[in-house]
Amino acid sequence: MNSVQPKHRFASEAVQPAGEPRQRRSRPVLSPIARQVAQQYRRDTMSPVMVSGVMRIVEFMMLLLAGLGIYAARVGLYTHLSWHYPVIILGVSLLTVILLEFSDCYQMPALRNPLPHAGRILLIWSGAFALVTLTLFFLKISEEFSRAWLAVWYASGLGLIVVLRLVVSRLIRRWARNGRMERRAVIVGGGKNAEVLIRSIEQQPYNDIRICGIFDDRDDTRSPPVVAGYPKLGNIDELIEFSRIARIDMMIVSIPVTAEARVLAMLRKLWVLPIDIRLSAHSTHLRFRPRAYSYIGAVPMLDIFDRPINDWDSVAKRAFDIVFSLIGIVVFSPIMLATAVAIKLDSKGPVIFKQKRHGFNNEEIEVYKFRSMYADQSDPTARKPVTKGDPRVTRVGRFIRKTSIDELPQFFNALFGSLSLVGPRPHAVAAEAHNRLFDEVVDGYFARHRVKPGVTGWAQINGWRGELDTEEKIRKRIEYDLYYIENWSLWFDLKILFLTPLRLLDTRNAY
Repeated sequence: MNSVQPKHRFASEAVQPAGEPRQRRSRPVLSPIARQVAQQYRRDTMSPVMVSGVMRIVEFMMLLLAGLGIYAARVGLYTHLSWHYPVIILGVSLLTVILLEFSDCYQMPALRNPLPHAGRILLIWSGAFALVTLTLFFLKISEEFSRAWLAVWYASGLGLIVVLRLVVSRLIRRWARNGRMERRAVIVGGGKNAEVLIRSIEQQPYNDIRICGIFDDRDDTRSPPVVAGYPKLGNIDELIEFSRIARIDMMIVSIPVTAEARVLAMLRKLWVLPIDIRLSAHSTHLRFRPRAYSYIGAVPMLDIFDRPINDWDSVAKRAFDIVFSLIGIVVFSPIMLATAVAIKLDSKGPVIFKQKRHGFNNEEIEVYKFRSMYADQSDPTARKPVTKGDPRVTRVGRFIRKTSIDELPQFFNALFGSLSLVGPRPHAVAAEAHNRLFDEVVDGYFARHRVKPGVTGWAQINGWRGELDTEEKIRKRIEYDLYYIENWSLWFDLKILFLTPLRLLDTRNAY
């Protein structure tokens, strides 16, 4: 069994008891201007990393198809070199993309402004052709290949690269203007440090960072209400709510590293968010190894937290969910149809039960289940957990809850995107233990919402499924959830997915 010790100091602290019962925590109320700022940003944004990655794929496929098309048109598919041509075309296309990658031609500055990099692109494309020509010469088979094919592919390939990059350049500039492609950032901490940081970021050419505002716990006498033209929108507690509404990508802490206690106090609150957290190093006298820094242009940053599943990892996980959800729907469709009929025959009411639960970024989602309770006694809020022998549960309901068949409709949640197949199990919005909401039992509870919740999870296959009737059970489930988030990989998801049917044989905690 794997260790479940959390990786970060804050994760370790998060699963400790939150203290004695206390008054319900109310969500921070944003000021009207902060809410207006948060709601103005569009939702359909694209990551620069994703754009750069797609560009690599498109350019490779474009060169490959151009070479194959010219080969088919000028040489013909049925020659004694029928496999040599495709291999050479594949090799040249792949080599070109690799060389462009090593020469930073897929970085945002090169894509946004391609003309200064035109000479480098010409040199790489020509070099790839020179290399293949030299290889054919030494293999003494160069005379058997069509020179016309080679010349036409060289000219057309170069033309396609230039045209594509000019088109992409215009698109990137347009996306940057209308907010389609940007990284939204907030500054934590005000005063002179924040002003110097903002000026430094704004001076970077081709900058994709949009600063949305400043948050600081200090009052206006110690932290000005406006810094470098950006308003102070609230304190750190309000920042958490603002980040979720505005879908912030990055948080930059401008407090000096030397103010350790203040930095740690802020990070202890902020680590629950699914965003990148950076500590500005532009004005500190401390010096670290070069690899310790990341950069916004030339502005150095210390990486504190990274978003758990981001960019291409999120694409891979979404593809995983779609493929295995479709497989699950096909495989279990007879069971789902039989269950629907049994529910209808057993008691009055709808077959599907819908419940509001916490989803990614603490947003509310609607989760599907087969109805297992009498319709007039169903509890959408889950304030009263189901217990052993609960009279609200129907005869069919007892069986489908014990075998987890009631969860099968969540394959559709995973297919449509509100759930992932594997992740922390979503809890009902008003779920309680001993009259305390789960986030009142465990500090840092919402850190489990940094990734999309799942149909099954690491906690469930380690025995922490079913009724959460004690605070210890809640803490243990969240401990395993945080371990999953910090150690995620597709292989880990696959392991959990295939272990789930075996663990479902243990029905002791399923009522």
